Amino acid sequence: MNTAAPALTPAARALAWCLHLLVIGLLALAAGRAVTDGRPHAGVIVAVSAVCGLVYAAGPVLPRVRRSRRAAALWLAAVGTCWPTLLALSPDAVWVAFPLYFLQLHLLPRRAGLAAVAATAVAAVAGFAAPQHSFSPAMAIGPALGAAVAVAVVWGYQALYRESEHRLVVTAEAATAEDAVTRAAEGDIDVVLMDLQFGKGMGGAEATARITARPGAPRVLIVTTYDSDADTLPAIEAGATGYLLKDAPPEDLAAAVRTAAAGRTTLAPTVADRLMHRLRAPGTALTRRETEVLALVADGLSNQAVGARLHLTEGTVKSHLARVYAKLGVDSRTAAVAVATDLGLIRR
Repeated sequence: MNTAAPALTPAARALAWCLHLLVIGLLALAAGRAVTDGRPHAGVIVAVSAVCGLVYAAGPVLPRVRRSRRAAALWLAAVGTCWPTLLALSPDAVWVAFPLYFLQLHLLPRRAGLAAVAATAVAAVAGFAAPQHSFSPAMAIGPALGAAVAVAVVWGYQALYRESEHRLVVTAEAATAEDAVTRAAEGDIDVVLMDLQFGKGMGGAEATARITARPGAPRVLIVTTYDSDADTLPAIEAGATGYLLKDAPPEDLAAAVRTAAAGRTTLAPTVADRLMHRLRAPGTALTRRETEVLALVADGLSNQAVGARLHLTEGTVKSHLARVYAKLGVDSRTAAVAVATDLGLIRR
């Protein structure tokens, strides 16, 4: 694949963090002004502002909010429950509506986002009007203009992003790993999307190693259905820049291609979690050779057959299995395969 646009992820990440800081800053402003102005119920305003801040902070921290629209909607609903409470206590909270517009438009489907923005704007107008016990059209101008600006900016950005996605050009396709290695050597490819299984012949990990061994080689992004250690470790050790599963959303795949083209790594969440576990508890993690031995045992091969497949002596295979048993806390081949499968160390 040829990439004609730079990775957008760093800019999007920076904008997101600016938005998060703006929300926290505006909540702090509402709490601070309540204290400095000596307003009634200042302590309650500070407490509600703190609760709103904690509820809001959960969004950037929880990975599920970034990956699931349902989780994002639930998080926004929780924020939307806290904010009107604060708005009823302090008119300064009305300014939080502006960053909320952007979040609603970004995280929700278009129609739901527009409805949420409209409801937030109405709540903001009510927040202006309530302390004065009256309403005038001028009170609606600020929230309405803010909502209009947010819609224009977010929809404009989304249109530009979709346009940039069209600049990803599929240069070639290959039916076998051998064809992929040959085609990648021609020098006009920035990123190779590589599967791990091609039936007979060379596998994806070996093809990745051959592609990345050449000077000036393209980046290799693994896109597969397999996420066990037996699959991920050989591919990463072979030089893959990233590893995604085939159920990743299209926008994640497009972002991963650009990230790979820029020389940075993208990992599927399950793969990243297991790699982190290996780093935190290296004494209990299986080595690549131990994983290979156990995967062949799971396929029903005897120790002698495993040794022949991996060019090891039968005694060496038994030594590897003894270490596997100790690490997994089991005492048989069957139990080792069952535990390793449950842990995602070998393929189901």
